[in-house]
Amino acid sequence: MSDSEKVVLSPAEIDAKAQRLIKNTAWGSAGLGLVPVPIVDLVAIGGLQVWLVRELAKLHGVPMAGNRIKTLVSALVGGGAPSLITSGTVSLFKAIPLVGPVLGLALAPSLSGVSTMALGRVFHAHFKTGGTLLDFDADKMRAFYEAELAKAKEETEEAQKAEPAAA
Repeated sequence: MSDSEKVVLSPAEIDAKAQRLIKNTAWGSAGLGLVPVPIVDLVAIGGLQVWLVRELAKLHGVPMAGNRIKTLVSALVGGGAPSLITSGTVSLFKAIPLVGPVLGLALAPSLSGVSTMALGRVFHAHFKTGGTLLDFDADKMRAFYEAELAKAKEETEEAQKAEPAAA
């Protein structure tokens, strides 16, 4: 498709596509949390999160900046965020015989899903306001990420509580 044939989406259409992309990727990330092999799950989830930011950047027409996405995702999610320490710990729990896999399977999917959802929401908001990959400051966005992480955790807990009532 040439530049003259590109479909121009309205802000509402971009927002709707971004929300679907974030939700679907969070579900995929939660699924990867079920991978029983320690550290392999974290690598796979990290790759999916990088892919999510790349797709959000494309959706918003933000130019790519080499390996910057991987660096930004690592800086935001891994830059001292307690949630990653918890996710990393949960991944390592999987190595403990008998108890580890059960703990990992119980906790990892939820943690990876909410982390991916929060990450997607942060980058979507940044791109939505005209931000680029070059002006994204992970240190300044960390508080926003933590707030979105708490919000995603709450939404997940509410959905889990409502699920038995729907059955």
